[in-house]
Amino acid sequence: MILDAGFLISIDRNERSAHAFLTAASRSETALHTTQPVVAQVWRSGARQARLAAFLKTITIHPLDDGRPVGQLLAQTTTSDVIDAHLAITAVHLGDDILTGDPNDLSTLSTALGPASPTVHTWP
Repeated sequence: MILDAGFLISIDRNERSAHAFLTAASRSETALHTTQPVVAQVWRSGARQARLAAFLKTITIHPLDDGRPVGQLLAQTTTSDVIDAHLAITAVHLGDDILTGDPNDLSTLSTALGPASPTVHTWP
């Protein structure tokens, strides 16, 4: 499962719904991922974000190293959110779904990816 910024913010805020999701993910042995650009969206101060820092150590964080496919997807969908497009491309590479609090752009981006498109789940 690919996590967007909304979920990471929920972890940082110590929200119960995030902990319930993590318990379910652990029980089902679901691998959790995010991307470096998503981390950049939510990271502000390591001293104040101990929970988030600890959580980030437990998941796989993918770099933004596929700029051309991301740009092509943005052009194809006439959208502009590089971070969402990167999440969609990463999900395709991993064969995983996406968990997001804002499904609008991600649904458009995902649909444009055709048969390989990831399923977009809404959080919370």
